[in-house]
Formats: sequence, structure tokens, C-alpha cells
Amino acid sequence: MSSYPTVEDLRLVDAVARHGSLGAAARELLVSQPSASQRLAALERRVGVTLFDRDTTGARPTAAGREFYEQAAHVLDHLGAIVGRALAAAQSRTVSVGTIPSLAGTLFAVLDVLLDDVVLQPEVEHGPRLLEWVERGTLDAAFVTIAKQVPIARGLVVTEVGQHDLVTLLPDGAPERGSGRRPYAGQTVVCCALDLSRDILLQRLTDLGAQVRHSATAESAVRTARERRCAVVVPDMVARWYAAPGDRIEPAPVRFRVRLSLVTRSPAPSGLVDVLPGLRERLDRGNTHARRKAS
Repeated sequence: MSSYPTVEDLRLVDAVARHGSLGAAARELLVSQPSASQRLAALERRVGVTLFDRDTTGARPTAAGREFYEQAAHVLDHLGAIVGRALAAAQSRTVSVGTIPSLAGTLFAVLDVLLDDVVLQPEVEHGPRLLEWVERGTLDAAFVTIAKQVPIARGLVVTEVGQHDLVTLLPDGAPERGSGRRPYAGQTVVCCALDLSRDILLQRLTDLGAQVRHSATAESAVRTARERRCAVVVPDMVARWYAAPGDRIEPAPVRFRVRLSLVTRSPAPSGLVDVLPGLRERLDRGNTHARRKAS
């Protein structure tokens, strides 16, 4: 395609798909039917495919036309909300904050309470992309676990929020690990590292005899372990968040420390910096159901 479709192109495809007729679409858009037909034909030439099969009974979207219509409707919905969102932002304090999927549920719930007088605009993405957005200025702040593992762009400020060791969470019914050099021999172990140590963690657990299953998020790791009634290795804050009655938390046989950091441009948003003590306390508090086993 030689150029981006215009808003009028999107509106035309949207109207034709909804009405199933070029004539009805033209009336809605306040243009003549020949003009609507010419515009649609020109768009199809630019796209390089037929968007609608047209005959005397109406216009029916092709497979390409249905996809174009769905995307057009999505874009038009967002365009329609732009002015309203801009006005809302002008009338209130807003801060855009991003974090990784494993932290999103708990982190945003806590920030919503701590930033009670601020409109929180949450974003969920992988760490490298979040750091890129903060560098560009399209995101005010990012809570990530890779700030100490990757180069940080000049002008960004890294504030440590907390350090969290890996622990083993044993759901009710999960077997204890054995002894010796391969304490997990014959056992399934689920894990989620949260940072860039994934491959090292998988290898370490495999060396201990485990049949390792890595989960994409911390919550899915714990849920998988409950379904399988097996051990799950996660950062201690995650174990506390998702602990349930009958669970046991013990030191992991693999030593890793996950560092949660706040990354912002300079100067850092004062509102976020002010709530960090409360954020640390609430993230560390977690659930109180699990029993801890001494190391």
C-alpha cells in the first residue's frame, strides 16, 4: 500500500460494512453514491485487494474487507475518544505508569490507593519496551526488574524499590524436596524469574533434577503449581501475594535476587517518589496464610 488510509477512507469502509450498501453509506456520509463508489475503488487500488463484492443487491465485505472494517472501527473508536481524553487530562493530575505482566495486578491496585488524587494511566509491557517508552517521554515511569541488567539511557533515573530473593512455594499437597545433589529428582517444578535470569534459573533447577515448567507470569506459575500440586519457585513477594491456607514457603535451593526498580526521566514525578515507602510496605506485606519453614 502506497500511503496510509485517511480518516475518510476508514469512515467509508465502516459505513459500507454496516449498511451493506454503497447508497446507504453515501447518504450517511452526505456524499453522492458515484463519489462514494469512486473513493472505494481508489482505496482498493491503493490497498491492492478487493474489499467489497458489489452487485445490484448491495456490497458484501470480502475476507480482506472484514479485517479492514474491524481495524477501521477500532481506530475510529479511539479517534472519537481523543478529545474527551485530552480534556480529562487537562482537568486532572495524570501519571502514566508501566510495568511487566507479572506485577501489573498487584502494583496497579496498590498505586491506585496510594495515588488517590491522581488519574493513573496503566501500561503493561515487557521491560525493554517500557524503558524505551520512558526514554522517549511517552511514559512517565516504569516499574521493572531489569534495570540492573541492561544499559540505561542517559537522562533516566533508577530508584530501587526493593530486593526479593527467590523462594519455593509449596501448595497444599505438594511433595517436599529430597536431599542430596538432586533434591528435585522425579519432581515437576514450576518457576517464573521475572527478570533476565530465566535461562540460568531453568538450568539450575534442571541440574537439581527437576522437570522444569516455566510460566509466562508469576500468577500463572502459582496457579499451575496448584493444579499440579508441585513446587513453584518465584520471588518472595510473589509467594506472599498468592499464598493460600495450607501453603508453605521455604528458601529456594537456587540463589537469585530480583531487584524491582522505578525508572523515570529526570526529574522523577514527585507524586510517585513520595509514595514509594508505602508502596514498598504494601508490596512486601502480601498474604499471611502461608507457613514459613526455617532455612
